[in-house]
Amino acid sequence: MALDLDAVSEADLAAKCSALVAWLRANGPVAVGYSGGVDSAYLAVAARQALGADGVLAIIGRSASYPAEQWATAREVAARFDVRVLELDTAELDDPRYAANPSNRCYYCKTELWSRLVPVARARGFATVVDGTNADDLSDYRPGAQAAREHRIASPLAELGFTKLHIRHASRALGIPTWQQPSSPCLSSRLPYGTEVTRSRLRQIELAEASLRRLGITGDLRVRFHDDLARVELAPAELSAWLEPERLAALTDAVSEAGFARVALDLRGFRSGSLNVLHGVSTA
Repeated sequence: MALDLDAVSEADLAAKCSALVAWLRANGPVAVGYSGGVDSAYLAVAARQALGADGVLAIIGRSASYPAEQWATAREVAARFDVRVLELDTAELDDPRYAANPSNRCYYCKTELWSRLVPVARARGFATVVDGTNADDLSDYRPGAQAAREHRIASPLAELGFTKLHIRHASRALGIPTWQQPSSPCLSSRLPYGTEVTRSRLRQIELAEASLRRLGITGDLRVRFHDDLARVELAPAELSAWLEPERLAALTDAVSEAGFARVALDLRGFRSGSLNVLHGVSTA
């Protein structure tokens, strides 16, 4: 992934990173809600460097909606930067309100996550619990943010004005491999609102996306679930190459092997939150 070097000034980034160190030292020790995505990986590593090994605990909530590939990345980054990790099982799929997949599904997911993570963190001496919410997220439709507020989760990256681009630049400077990782929300986000979230459907989506990664697709990727149809969204930069007949056939076969009867490559390309737009909870 190429970063726009002119979009973030070195002085601005240095000031934000210094402010984050100061925030962490004023509020540490901290427990980080840790998925291994771009944002939480940066926050966990920054906390480790600011507070030392005993000053940070990265806590992973594991469930069927959390891709195994992302879990592996989370563990790899933590090991490389000597960040302590604790894993907890979460059971959001057992909540019928979550499984029904309403437009505020994320609220029930985050309520389950924080209700398990916060007591564990505080029992271990971590009074401050943080997440990787960034400044860009504040303008997006994120019902899970309400659950974070209810559990008093701090979001220092958002508070200090870190955008996703700031975080990618800062991560690259620290040598964190996730700096160029595509964003990847939970697997349930591939299901249209109102379509029941089940373990088998999440597994089907995960298998399809993993197969496409093995074909060499590296950019933004979503396999959207529409019953027997998989709608594949690719980054615009990669889309045209996969329209070539032989490669399109390989893509179709890879997704079909995950159990989809029909496969459609969306010619509009990847659109973050496209299902939110489809169901009218956000605008394009």
